[in-house]
Amino acid sequence: MYEYHIEGGFPVKGTIHAGGNKNAALPCIAAALLTPEPVLLRNIPDIEDTAVMLSIIQAFGAVVHHREKSCWEITAENIISSTIPAELSKKIRASILFAGPLLARTGKAVMLPPGGDVIGRRRLDTHLLALTELGARVEIDGKFEFSANKLVGAEIFLDEASVTATENAVMAAVLADGKTVLTNAAGEPHVQDLCRMLVQMGAKITGIGSNILYIEGVKKLHGCEFTIGPDFMEVGSFIGLAAATRGAIKITGIKPPDLRPMRISFNKLGIGWNIDGTTLTVPVNQEMKVNTDLGGMIPKIDDAPWPGFPADLTSIITVVATQVEGTVLIFEKMFESRMFFVDKLISMGARITLCDPHRAVVSGPCMLHGDNLVSPDVRAGMAMVIAAMTAHGESTISNVYQIERGYEHLVERLQGIGAHIKKVDVK
Repeated sequence: MYEYHIEGGFPVKGTIHAGGNKNAALPCIAAALLTPEPVLLRNIPDIEDTAVMLSIIQAFGAVVHHREKSCWEITAENIISSTIPAELSKKIRASILFAGPLLARTGKAVMLPPGGDVIGRRRLDTHLLALTELGARVEIDGKFEFSANKLVGAEIFLDEASVTATENAVMAAVLADGKTVLTNAAGEPHVQDLCRMLVQMGAKITGIGSNILYIEGVKKLHGCEFTIGPDFMEVGSFIGLAAATRGAIKITGIKPPDLRPMRISFNKLGIGWNIDGTTLTVPVNQEMKVNTDLGGMIPKIDDAPWPGFPADLTSIITVVATQVEGTVLIFEKMFESRMFFVDKLISMGARITLCDPHRAVVSGPCMLHGDNLVSPDVRAGMAMVIAAMTAHGESTISNVYQIERGYEHLVERLQGIGAHIKKVDVK
């Protein structure tokens, strides 16, 4: 086991490159099952979640080769199993993403309920709705057994704009007979990446980026070479880190359109950035003052499906708000347990009132002090890293496995921009 030892109070400075989008890499790995031909995926982040997904696809009989840094070739010519190994299914929620491709290729998929972050109830009903509309049958008896003699296109209205349910439905529909219209679909950049990859493989998808996807099923897909886009969640995390530590950094390899939703929310805290091509600069002279709503009212930062403020950055912006002059309401609408990590921020000296599982009032700026912390999930774990780097004194963070599921080589990269952070083996 490892933990992070962090000495806070040092502003970050320098240049850091945006890694590949974890949430795009995972469905794109699953989509490689849809063709017997080789699929070459570039810009795959070197994190635990992608390693688990690659292990799962190998368990189905796919041949996986690491061609070069961040580049993997997957050939699923012979699928020898349609069952996800239980020990791997429990490790990652994204294991559910194999249901659609397996149904499309083999007519069968068997899996245990997926694991992943404990940030509240994460229902699977929308997956079942979409796949059964396409003609799948589902039996639930401690595990999920999907089967289908033939998938047939349908008009589907998702009961929520679920990212993974949208991805599962699209991957099943591209090889279904006839047309599918998927309404209330998720439109996040990672969903767009998956759709664009499938188009490169020969799928017929229109409406990419909107909440209505039109899919014309095809008989087969071919291999492709596809590059995963940058992780805008990681970019948002590094923006928050620079602001909270009063630092100045450049983030290279960004995709500007992906950052528009978060710019509005960071601006409410007096935080901005400059973009030149694919390079983003967070300047050192940030105002760091809450911009009140008309009439001097306390502003609200709330998450929402794309193109709203990303739910995964709620934890990050909560920490940043502790270092900003003024009061702001953080409203986490999507997961009822995500905000429970704020008790640790309070123990570090933050002035936060947790109104209920979804709302927290943050007043700042306040001086944080070092503490012993435990990472509950990927994003809250990164928020704790930011808090520790902002705080006076030393902090330790355990259960860092959770953080490294989503951030590639985090310690080394943060050290490169001046962070006083060490990864310590505590066996």
